[in-house]
Amino acid sequence: MKHLVQTLLITRPNIGFSIARLTLGLVIFPHGAQKLLGLFGGNGYTATMEFFTSQMGLPSIVAFSIIMIEFFGSISLILGFVSRFWALSLTGMFIGIIYTTQLEHGFFMNWFGNQAGEGFEYSLLIIGLALSILVNGSGKWSIDGLIFKKE
Repeated sequence: MKHLVQTLLITRPNIGFSIARLTLGLVIFPHGAQKLLGLFGGNGYTATMEFFTSQMGLPSIVAFSIIMIEFFGSISLILGFVSRFWALSLTGMFIGIIYTTQLEHGFFMNWFGNQAGEGFEYSLLIIGLALSILVNGSGKWSIDGLIFKKE
C-alpha cells in the first residue's frame, strides 16, 4: 500500500509540471462548477444528471463520475493533490468524450457553427496535459510534493 501511495504522490519540483497541472485544473474547473453547482451559466447537478442520463443515454454512474471528476478533479489538480489519479480520470473521461460525441465530427472544433458537432482537437489538448501530469506528477508547489517530502 505504501508503494501505491508513493507512486501517486512522488513528483519532481519542476515548474513546468506545475504549469501543466494548474492550466488543466483551471480550464476544467468552470465546466465542473457548471455541472455541479450551476455556476458560470450551468444547469447544476440535477439538470446535468437528467441531461446525461435521459438525453445522452449514459448510465447514472457515468454521469455522476463526469460531474465529480470535473469538479473535484479540477480543484485537486489546482492544489496538486493526488494529481496522477485525477489526470488518469480526465484522460479516460476525454477518451470517452471523443468516441461517444466528437469522433464523427472530425478533428476541428466547431468555431463557426458550420458542423453538426464539435471535433476532438480540444479533447486531445486536455489528454496531452493530463498525460504530462500522469507521467511527471504534480510538480512544484503541490500538496503531493509536501506530503511526499514528509514520508
